[in-house]
Amino acid sequence: MLQIDKIKCFVELGQFLSQFSLESSTKNDKVLNNELYFENFIDLIHLSQSHNGWFTPENVYFAIQSWAKALQEDNLNYWLSPYNFSETKPKTVGLILAGNIPLVGFHDFLSVIISGHKVLVKTSSNDQYLIKFLAKYLISVNPELKNFITFTDGKLENFDAVIATGSNNTARYFEYYFKDKPTIIRKNRNSVAVLTGDETHQDLVNLGEDIFKYFGLGCRNVSKLFVPKNYDFQPFFKAIYEYRDVIYYEKYSNNYDYNKAVFLMSNFKLLDNEFLTLKEDTSYASPISSIFYEYYEKIEELKNQLENDVDQIQCIVTKDVIKNSIPFGKTQQPELWDYADNVDTLLFLNKL
Repeated sequence: MLQIDKIKCFVELGQFLSQFSLESSTKNDKVLNNELYFENFIDLIHLSQSHNGWFTPENVYFAIQSWAKALQEDNLNYWLSPYNFSETKPKTVGLILAGNIPLVGFHDFLSVIISGHKVLVKTSSNDQYLIKFLAKYLISVNPELKNFITFTDGKLENFDAVIATGSNNTARYFEYYFKDKPTIIRKNRNSVAVLTGDETHQDLVNLGEDIFKYFGLGCRNVSKLFVPKNYDFQPFFKAIYEYRDVIYYEKYSNNYDYNKAVFLMSNFKLLDNEFLTLKEDTSYASPISSIFYEYYEKIEELKNQLENDVDQIQCIVTKDVIKNSIPFGKTQQPELWDYADNVDTLLFLNKL
């Protein structure tokens, strides 16, 4: 099966996904196999929250729309243009996927297939239905893809390489268990924002998107702020008030109550607006409903700190302060070529 044919399949998938949004889902008669998949996909979207309580329709639709935009022919061709897969001898690549946000493992799934290899997928129990549905749709577009896609509920067997995502603890297990195979092993990472005090109200509103999208569960969600000495947090709290309705979601609210109680019982000093707590802390990984913050004195010293801690950081959000940083509000809108942990997945697959 030629790469151009696989590209066409994923473009068709993008067109299928483009029909679904939180505001309305409108059937396009030009989309392949809609009569078999359109209504079933709407049902699955609305069932997703029963499979994983964090997968609200809003978050699932956001992930679907993100992939609909990514899976356009120009995007795919631009992404693939630096690589030559014409000499690829298909290998079986095992994927161990995370399940913290909807379709979080789809980029690895796409990368393996589009590079000419076969994928052996072990999904997370927290996100096992959406990606299987999309795989089924792809196979309906071109049945040859059935030879490239396998899902397993047991342990991975008969594979040539592995891409695995997990916690720092599971990563140690992966490194030992897969030590004889080519691997990409992803650990815990968090994203940070660097503020100067010169941000506009809209900048800080956009930062709220980086904090609250997916309830803060993704590695691209901002979990820590770096602020200058004597920073005034009032503009920040005023801006993020737009996201106050998050507290009405029970799972988030339970985390807010629990984590706030733990902090207060430990006599930690908190800033609090009744739906988000801010705690001064040098760590990068804050619990759900809380953001850590740390003061800095000189931006150059902060840049050195961030460079030294690069293995703990997924994204840096600033307003033109740090090189290669991401604008406010854009962390959950990565391009196909924005690789997790800055590890080029296609380059890894091209070398197998």
